[in-house]
Amino acid sequence: MNNANFWQLYSEAALTSLSFFWKALWAFILGYIISSAIQVFVTRERMKETMGEAGKGSVALGTFFGFISSSCSFAALATTKSLFKKGAGFIPSLAFLLASTNLVIELGFIIAIFLGWQFVVGEYLGGILLIIFMWLVVRFTRPNKLIKKARRRLREGEENESDAEEIPDWKEKIQSKQGWRQVAKRYFMEWKMVWKDVTIGFTVAGIIAAFVPRSFFQFLFIGSGQGNNPGFLAVLENTLVGPLAAFFTFIGSMGNIPLASVLFSNGVSFAGIMAFIFSDLVVFPVIRINAKYYGWKMALYILGVFLLALVATAIVMHYGFSFLGLLPQGGGRSTTDSQRFAIDYTFWLNLIFLAITGVLAWLRFGGSQGRKHQHHHGGGKQSIIERILFWLAIVSYIWLAGGVIAQFF
Repeated sequence: MNNANFWQLYSEAALTSLSFFWKALWAFILGYIISSAIQVFVTRERMKETMGEAGKGSVALGTFFGFISSSCSFAALATTKSLFKKGAGFIPSLAFLLASTNLVIELGFIIAIFLGWQFVVGEYLGGILLIIFMWLVVRFTRPNKLIKKARRRLREGEENESDAEEIPDWKEKIQSKQGWRQVAKRYFMEWKMVWKDVTIGFTVAGIIAAFVPRSFFQFLFIGSGQGNNPGFLAVLENTLVGPLAAFFTFIGSMGNIPLASVLFSNGVSFAGIMAFIFSDLVVFPVIRINAKYYGWKMALYILGVFLLALVATAIVMHYGFSFLGLLPQGGGRSTTDSQRFAIDYTFWLNLIFLAITGVLAWLRFGGSQGRKHQHHHGGGKQSIIERILFWLAIVSYIWLAGGVIAQFF
């Protein structure tokens, strides 16, 4: 690669990353507004009351509460731990965790923009199948001793946490200004939780789109670029390589979608892409947090359950869509060939939702109420992983700025 070609690709990578984010911005904002409102008006305390031991009703409620919850993997892990510790059943708790990272509203918006409606259907139907397969695996393996040990570990480690929490009336909250201040607060907390993952994910997607040749994807994913009818062994290999690729990128579910679109444009099978998207809970940072909460034996057990469930789900979705003639045609959509920053519906939607963000910022930070509470959220000690992600995000911003500057030389 000569010097001139490198700078051209560098600029292409940075502009692709920025255009990815610009395309998705309004969907992020809309999704987080909806998610934040639901989290404020449907409280965690109400969830704890209704998620008992594994049964159709409890698993359905765990799935529903996950659906209306946050898409951030780390926030979902913390909420799952809290629900499980307070008495929610193990299977309903895992159903909540899977739903809160795979069935959430904002994720569907982003997938629709980058991958198309088949992947949205695959995400939501697949999310339900993930929960069903998880339930079957746990029921078959019966990890009762692990469950008792994990629950005891949590309760011993957090003896001082109060169990008595008031459940507010959501009808009163939704009609009050204070309720919407809480929505605004939650909205900015959502962004605070995901900005590093989103920044790194979109930057990596742009770099891979510009620098990585198609031959690499054909080597990594057997059968990629060869149409929609790879053999079963190729489909199985794709579903195993998808989680492996996710493990090494360790980017959250929202940041993974533009990278999934790069895989799609390079002809990776539907099964491989769905397995990649479903793999946000089998990456090392998540395994490490689960080990911290429940111990390494339980963390590795959960990893095994999720891997079995996501491989089975991706294969079933692939052949189900194939049978119905709904498999999306991969390899034809380029991530870089469309006009990037046109004055189109994306431009106007972004302006509208940025204006709404301004209103939420006024509710959160403006006036005496906003200023009064700003200083209460200062720096708790960050984990090593969070610090690494922070500096990778800073490097990403420097990379993007350099790529934009390179465009002019």
